[in-house]
Amino acid sequence: MALPCVKPIRKLFIRLRIFIQRMTAGGRSGNVSRAPPIRDTLNGANGQMTDQFADIRPYDDHEVRAVLDRLLSDDEFALTLGRIRLPKNAARFPVIVRFLVRWILRRELRSVNDVRSLQAVVKRYMDRMVESSTDQFTVSGLDQLSAQQPWLFMSNHRDIALDPAFVNYALYHNGHETVRIAIGDNLLSKPFAADLMRLNKSFIVKRSTKGPRQMLAAYKQLSSYIHHSIEVDRNPIWIAQREGRAKDGLDRTEPAIIKMLTISLGNGESFSDFVNHLHIVPVAISYEFDPCDAAKARELYEREMQGEYQKGEHEDLRSIGLGISGEKGDVHVHFGTQLRGEFESPDAVAEAIDNQIIDGYVLHPTNFIAYQMLYGDTPDLPCGARGEKFDAAAFAAIDAKFRARIDAMPAEHRPYALGIYANPIVSKLRR
Repeated sequence: MALPCVKPIRKLFIRLRIFIQRMTAGGRSGNVSRAPPIRDTLNGANGQMTDQFADIRPYDDHEVRAVLDRLLSDDEFALTLGRIRLPKNAARFPVIVRFLVRWILRRELRSVNDVRSLQAVVKRYMDRMVESSTDQFTVSGLDQLSAQQPWLFMSNHRDIALDPAFVNYALYHNGHETVRIAIGDNLLSKPFAADLMRLNKSFIVKRSTKGPRQMLAAYKQLSSYIHHSIEVDRNPIWIAQREGRAKDGLDRTEPAIIKMLTISLGNGESFSDFVNHLHIVPVAISYEFDPCDAAKARELYEREMQGEYQKGEHEDLRSIGLGISGEKGDVHVHFGTQLRGEFESPDAVAEAIDNQIIDGYVLHPTNFIAYQMLYGDTPDLPCGARGEKFDAAAFAAIDAKFRARIDAMPAEHRPYALGIYANPIVSKLRR
């Protein structure tokens, strides 16, 4: 007689295999051009990465295989991956989930030995994610930027992992080099998280450093690495305009980011010339639906009521998983123009970046619906990637879906959730 647990285990095996295969299977890429092979630009002009960046830089080609093998032997990593897709089964059969995830991943990643082949796997996963969790992905402005120039892309920050992922997706499919991604060490609470990020061309921002001298040294190292990447390695950079996500929907550049970038300004060069040579390009990313809107609204409410918010252990990792798997509706990425001009201070640079991000931010129907629910009227602003006039009747289905989404949240959280969606309109009206 068969054991009673055999059938669910068999079903678990099938579902896990489908899940992992979807992560690495190819998907349609929509109306975008076929991407060229990813170029390996992790090494500098002399073929060597400067040792002073060894503790923050992405992993180099010769390090990839050993790090992958370490990840595949990590029980917590395997179980975490299973929990993202199959939380109930992972809770019931953790040993089986770990075994199956590890076995399937070893098969799928057995030929990965460098950054190029790993990013090819990431690309296939991104194709599948875009296909399954977005209704439409559109890009504007990128055709005005040279693919030969390594840019410093500075974007608004709404999602921990997806903001740079969507920028990379647009770049890759349009013949540009993918970016090296700035990520705070506060997100790397697990060793496997740091390995995953650095495998995928991420470099570490030491936000947890304590003490003025240590912080200054960390900022100088980070600034030097960004300049090294652009000027020597000729590899573009992605960095958020602020530390932490704009959970309230108000996109504002922190002048401290600009101060960090210009910390190595010499006596012989003007502040404006230094900024102009950074090749900064503001980027505006907008999501029709925010997978983490309920969690952000809860945090905003607790901060307002209690004066602080106590983040749960590994909460950022859960937000990453929710952002990847959750519904996003239409997603648009707008690339601005290179920042040029006369700037007197970091505040002036931050303002110029803000202006481009706010102007380039594409509003979705959910922004208009939320604004109407909060303020009672509908502003005359363009809606969607085509810039059409918002028509409430045409978006009745989205209206009903959005209201149901808001109504599912606790009543006291709803005004904060609506603010997340309405505030991009508020920002445009203030311009």
